[in-house]
Formats: sequence, structure tokens, C-alpha cells
Amino acid sequence: MDMTNQEYGRYVSQKAKPSPLWKNLLWAFVTGGLICTGGQALLNLFRGCGLNENAAGTAVSVTIIFLAALFTGLGLFDKLAKHAGAGTLVPITGFANAVVSPALEFKCEGLVMGVGAKMFVIAGPVLAYGISASVLYGVILQLFFRG
Repeated sequence: MDMTNQEYGRYVSQKAKPSPLWKNLLWAFVTGGLICTGGQALLNLFRGCGLNENAAGTAVSVTIIFLAALFTGLGLFDKLAKHAGAGTLVPITGFANAVVSPALEFKCEGLVMGVGAKMFVIAGPVLAYGISASVLYGVILQLFFRG
């Protein structure tokens, strides 16, 4: 069955259900907001335990990354993401999921060629472009906006 790109696009459009845009936006907003609210609650908890602002922020980051990785490993993150959509992509939780998912998927190929080589399949481009952009912005800042 040969199809042109345009014919294939029309075929997919006919078969695909329309996405409930406003419902998806609302769920993403609520879920992302709840994750951030949980982060703020953790920050308040760690501050209440006597940590300074920087140490408490670090503890919150580590805790949220750990929980996102744990939930990914237990299969709970995918179930949440199925219903919550993009709200689970709050940068820190989405990044943890993007690292752990391929690591789990390729663990049968071994620690080096499986987990080690495939762990950053999804997150690698994000890291590469993020680091490259920060270096470029730093160079521009130094060249044109020196104090």
C-alpha cells in the first residue's frame, strides 16, 4: 500500500480522536501545580527541620528526583502521566523519568551496554542543548554585558 505523505496525513486525521484540549490543559495545570505545591511543602518541612535555604532547596530537589525515579521504577509515574499529561513534565520530575525509563527498559542488555549506554537516550539531547545554550549565553554575557 503506497501512500504519499499527504494521503497518510489525511488517513491519520480521519482515524485520530480529537484531543480534549481544555481538559488536557486543566489537568496539566493542576498536576504541575500539585507537584510544585508538594515541593514547597517539602521546602517548608526541611526549613522547619533547621536547614538553611540552600540546603533545604537541595534536599527538596534530591527528594523529588528520588520520588520521580521511584515512581517510574514502580510503574506509577506512567499511570499518573497517562491521566495528568504534560503536568508531570515539571522539569525535575520529567527529567528523572526521562533518565530512569530507558535505564529500566535496557537493563536486560547489561549494566554497561544497557543501562550505562542507554540511560541518557531521552535526556541526552536535553542536556547537550541545555549545556551548549548556557555556554553560548555565558560567552555573549561576557562579551557584550561586562559590568
